[in-house]
Amino acid sequence: MIITHLSETCSLLNVYLKEVRSTSIQRDSLRFRLNIERMGQVMAYEVSKTLHYQNEEIVTPLGQANIAIPTNTIVLGTVLRAGLPFHQGFLDMFDHAQNAFISAYRREEVGQGGEIKLGIVSEYLAAPLLQDKTLILVDPMLATGMSMEVAYKALLGHGTPAEVHLACIIATPEGIDYLEHTMPSNTHLWCAVIDPRLNKNKYIVPGLGDAGDLCFGQKL
Repeated sequence: MIITHLSETCSLLNVYLKEVRSTSIQRDSLRFRLNIERMGQVMAYEVSKTLHYQNEEIVTPLGQANIAIPTNTIVLGTVLRAGLPFHQGFLDMFDHAQNAFISAYRREEVGQGGEIKLGIVSEYLAAPLLQDKTLILVDPMLATGMSMEVAYKALLGHGTPAEVHLACIIATPEGIDYLEHTMPSNTHLWCAVIDPRLNKNKYIVPGLGDAGDLCFGQKL
């Protein structure tokens, strides 16, 4: 798997990352969603550099010009619900992309020793044909990696994409390792930052909390 860790190079992305992490700022849900969206825009721009391009001749008011235009047919996939603002950021940049939506939520059970056993349940999928297209699958938090895997395997029912990009804001070494063993070897993972660990409840530390709740309010 190809991994691009965007925080290895300082950029404006760091400002948005600071604001989505900070407990004094993230309580403003509108601002939180906007920052998630803007991080999606920045990341989409970085992903665009890896696409396939060909020259296209256009007519201007004063003559003609050649411009290199991407040829990829992009399907932008999102894990509901926390992924929606992140998805919008990507869609702002890839405005001609086709779209796919997959539900994936945590189901937790407590083992006899008190350990948390985590499973992922997917109950909803709406997607176009993916065969030979470029799939960009986005989810803000890559904790265990299980949600990404479940979403990807659900999408395979609509065909096998030619290229797969996974995008997240915060990842963990555990989640990255899991995807390296479960995703195609040519998968490209994009992340803003890699945090050191998961806690016993499988939440990222230091992370930012529950992205879905911060975007849309607490759920039952």
